[in-house]
Amino acid sequence: MKKIIVYLALSVAFSVHSQEIQWASKLIKFSSDLGGKQNGIKRILGKPDVFPQGGSSPNAWSPKNALDGKEVVEVGFEKPQTIKQIAIFENLNAGCVVKISVDNGSGKYETVWSRKPNWQTPVYKSTFAADRSYYFGRKRRKIEKAPEVNLNPGIEYIILEKEVANGNALKIEFNFALLHGQKQIDAIGISNSALPIQPTINEISFLDKIQEVEVITLKGFYPSSPVISTDGKKLIFSSLSDEKEEVFICQKGPDGKWSNPTKEEALSQNSYYNYIEHYGNDFILKGGIGYNKGTQESGYEILKLQSGHYQSQGALKIAAYNNYDETSEATISSDGTILILGIETDFTHGGSDLYFSKKKEDGTFGFLQNMGKMINSAADEGMPQLLSDNKTIVFSSNGFSGYGEYDIYVSYRLDETWKNWSEPQNLGKKINSNDFDGLPFYDERDEKLYFIQAIDGIQYLKQVTIPKSDLMKS
Repeated sequence: MKKIIVYLALSVAFSVHSQEIQWASKLIKFSSDLGGKQNGIKRILGKPDVFPQGGSSPNAWSPKNALDGKEVVEVGFEKPQTIKQIAIFENLNAGCVVKISVDNGSGKYETVWSRKPNWQTPVYKSTFAADRSYYFGRKRRKIEKAPEVNLNPGIEYIILEKEVANGNALKIEFNFALLHGQKQIDAIGISNSALPIQPTINEISFLDKIQEVEVITLKGFYPSSPVISTDGKKLIFSSLSDEKEEVFICQKGPDGKWSNPTKEEALSQNSYYNYIEHYGNDFILKGGIGYNKGTQESGYEILKLQSGHYQSQGALKIAAYNNYDETSEATISSDGTILILGIETDFTHGGSDLYFSKKKEDGTFGFLQNMGKMINSAADEGMPQLLSDNKTIVFSSNGFSGYGEYDIYVSYRLDETWKNWSEPQNLGKKINSNDFDGLPFYDERDEKLYFIQAIDGIQYLKQVTIPKSDLMKS
């Protein structure tokens, strides 16, 4: 059941188009900061990263005195504007804002609102997972839901009786002792209108045209890592069996339907887990092999087609490879020269990030480079697939506003550096659910997106038709 925000009943005569909205863009002062890349004070800047779903996130500010103390933060805005409304997005246990002051350019703050004894903050009516994420592990390849607790995320809408002209900064005081439990602040916005600032999801435009999602029935299997061969004739996926993950293949029949899965023994030789990330006409990128830190081994291998059989070329090596996470996902360009990984390193923006590496003349890959803060959040990004234009990437994340835990997004490369990407766009509520949605693979030949969705701990392989012209910009 989707979460619904209860908004204040307001009688206004403003349209959405007349509303000028700004988000806090700079920090002036703050009373405490936990430091680090996750839950630090800078996470309060910019538009909401967690709403409209709410809940705990590393993309929000967690003050040191979040349980029972007082905190003060001063933020500035890019340009002065008339302020009629102030909106404070509280991820957890909303209702702790006690006083707001505005600077109208004079350099002094004037109090414009303070909490009255009977003031009630609108909050969500339902609960959300405690850590806003599912655990996704390679060792068991199961997706388990975190326990649910009552978190009461909400938005503090302050409509000023007398609007402030040329407002350029806010001073906000919190008393977190007013409510039990942890507190997080996602964003602070101002508007020249009394119309409540609506949290929105950055969605791709084709959503209203796609068909309903279909389930590919695989009785007795726990599917993950779906991949379609380049010729479009094989559906490859992994499934857990007796504590070992093995590779299975379905053949496409003349009617376009997939055959019953058969185990691919040659691709299931590793002791614990086996999975395919790319199945091309002349090479396969396979994950799950063992690796030793400090050897440049990445846990992946390339298998090349030789005499009608795919033969391993040994461990895929990356210069100075290191991953603090126990898991990873990868994708590779069709010519095998660009490798993209979802891992966690010293250069992460938070949790796991997307990194790229270019192939060297000796067949190994160069240093991994972070793909930038536009595509990587303070939470987790991973499970990528690079499409054939080498500009479009689909991936999964729990770090951007979405519909549930992990959602599927698309982003586009903007230049030749591989570090400049467009703002990720959510693939919408027909694809993304309240639960885990990830491991996307887009089949460009048949224009179908395959992905894994977990509902109540059960994994499903799903597919949906998406026109190539809508998903790929080039």
